Amino acid sequence: MRRVLLIVLSVSASGLGAQEAPPGATTCSGCHGAGSDLTLDGLTARDIAAAMTAFRDGSRPATLMPRLVAGFSEEEISAIAAWIAAGEDAE
Repeated sequence: MRRVLLIVLSVSASGLGAQEAPPGATTCSGCHGAGSDLTLDGLTARDIAAAMTAFRDGSRPATLMPRLVAGFSEEEISAIAAWIAAGEDAE
């Protein structure tokens, strides 16, 4: 019974599944937000994570992105990519 109560409280405290932006994700909307020419709409989490990883390891050159993703771990990149692909607005 206690286990069920904890699960119910956990779900209601989280806004019934509303996903909070992982650390670092909200900065993406500055360039990739609504109305941007650099939109990420329609990309999968896998596509976004692959691009971020390529920017981080230098195999995909750019001016700003390599510096932005340099400090992210694989887990952080995956979390950010999943959040973006899910269509969460960071506004």
